[in-house]
Amino acid sequence: MTALGRQGRQAGEREGRQEGQRSTLLKQLRLRFGELPEPVVARVRAADAAQIEGWTERVLTSPTLDDCLTER
Repeated sequence: MTALGRQGRQAGEREGRQEGQRSTLLKQLRLRFGELPEPVVARVRAADAAQIEGWTERVLTSPTLDDCLTER
């Protein structure tokens, strides 16, 4: 496999992991806070890895959806 091919594969794997994390976070948010407004779903789908990680940690302890998604 060429270097370019490896880079493409690695990028695809990274994006696949992030998409899995987004799906898991959306499920956790729905279970904890109920049906999600479409802007929240769009925000999660557009988020970077650091945001997803922070929200995934806060979903366990935040009393409200707004608190969970507040940037810190």
